[in-house]
Amino acid sequence: MGFEKEYQAFMDAHLQARSGERQRRLQEGHQHAEMLFLNQVWWPLFQHFRYLHPEYEVNDFKDGKRYLDFAYIRPAIRLCLEIDGYGPHLRNTSRWQFTDNLERQNQLVIDGWTVIRFSYDQVKENPRRCQQIIQQVIGRWVGDEMDLSTLSLVEKEVLRLAIRKGEAISPIEVEKHLKLSDKTVSKVLSQLVNKKVLIPASGVVRIRSYRLGDHVKHPVR
Repeated sequence: MGFEKEYQAFMDAHLQARSGERQRRLQEGHQHAEMLFLNQVWWPLFQHFRYLHPEYEVNDFKDGKRYLDFAYIRPAIRLCLEIDGYGPHLRNTSRWQFTDNLERQNQLVIDGWTVIRFSYDQVKENPRRCQQIIQQVIGRWVGDEMDLSTLSLVEKEVLRLAIRKGEAISPIEVEKHLKLSDKTVSKVLSQLVNKKVLIPASGVVRIRSYRLGDHVKHPVR
């Protein structure tokens, strides 16, 4: 499916799973900027919305509730993504509101979140840069557990593909992505298995797919 159908299914699933204030917040808080981020930044990068939660509820340091524009959650990963518009409501922010926003972000960091903020203009005018930042942040978890300097450029591209997809990859997918021969791809995949970056996901005699190694998929921060 393309973006429109996947986006609608994504939103419908979250709306059906919520009620009360959490549902109302999603209906009213998810607007043009958030949809533009998904369309121009997230979808071209991942081609799916797995592990992503819109208008994600977190406990406030004042015992209340706050909502993140997006939360990307996987084992050992808690990434907060915020899209900040520049409009009258921001220009008219009071000193108290400004301080409160800083407190909110500080508390998220203390609670183990990595916080990434994009301006609306960044998302609209330079989505590729936003994608690069997200790739760098997610790739950092991988880098914590392995020395990426041991990987060749081709091996790094295969690793990026596996991280971006979020599930098993097949040799054919790698061939199409890198435009390489099946012989070369087979060699690269074998090298990554030997380095424990990838492990076989299906097949015994002839491996049909590969997934991230456990120390890569579930990194320890």
